[in-house]
Amino acid sequence: MAIERITPATPIEGELEAGVEIDLMPPNALEMETEDGGMLIDFDPNAFEQTGDFFANLADEMSEDALQKLSSELVGQYQGDRDSRSEWEDTYIKGLDQLGLKIEDRTLPWPGACGVFHPMLTEAVVRFQSQAITEIFPSAGPVHTKVLGLDTKEKEKQAMRVQNYMNYLLTDKMTEYRTETEKLLFSLPLAGSAFRKVYYDPNMGTTLCYFRSRRRFYCVLWGNRPADGGSCYPCDEENHQ
Repeated sequence: MAIERITPATPIEGELEAGVEIDLMPPNALEMETEDGGMLIDFDPNAFEQTGDFFANLADEMSEDALQKLSSELVGQYQGDRDSRSEWEDTYIKGLDQLGLKIEDRTLPWPGACGVFHPMLTEAVVRFQSQAITEIFPSAGPVHTKVLGLDTKEKEKQAMRVQNYMNYLLTDKMTEYRTETEKLLFSLPLAGSAFRKVYYDPNMGTTLCYFRSRRRFYCVLWGNRPADGGSCYPCDEENHQ
């Protein structure tokens, strides 16, 4: 016996009835047309509405439990990174003693004995510093621009404007730039790595640049953490302990 399937009549199989409108947009949605004729729809424009000052301290808005958890995690990571480089730090401190730049009151082999250090290490450091600073900071200025791709008169003029402004900024405005660079180049051959902190100071209204020693900059010694992509902890002199 044949069984005939009974399908209810719906407007989907045919044409929609006249006067029927289907509105899928919520009442508070925001529509924005794009240049290519498309449309961007924000179903909840107030979802990320900013409340309060953008530069406010987020710690003031966090609970004590969240702050305690975050601080414990950061302190643990910092201590782990510091312990991972303990061998390097001991070697670095011993190497500084071999420079012979520190005056010590000796008691062996007799009180007041004179200690002598060979100047080979100091000479190598000073020679590296003097040769590197002439390459990094020539008389024409540390910045030199180069046009990539098709070279045109407009690009050459633009590159020259950038070069002149950057040289003016690093030589006239940022007066500490050369001094801090020389400090960095003196520490680099001894520590193996050195860091520079460049930031905009809103109080002075200019960009500042300061050298940070490897001993004052804590990060994981061998590579990056796979979980968080690495971590670094700059530490100023007064906050070192």
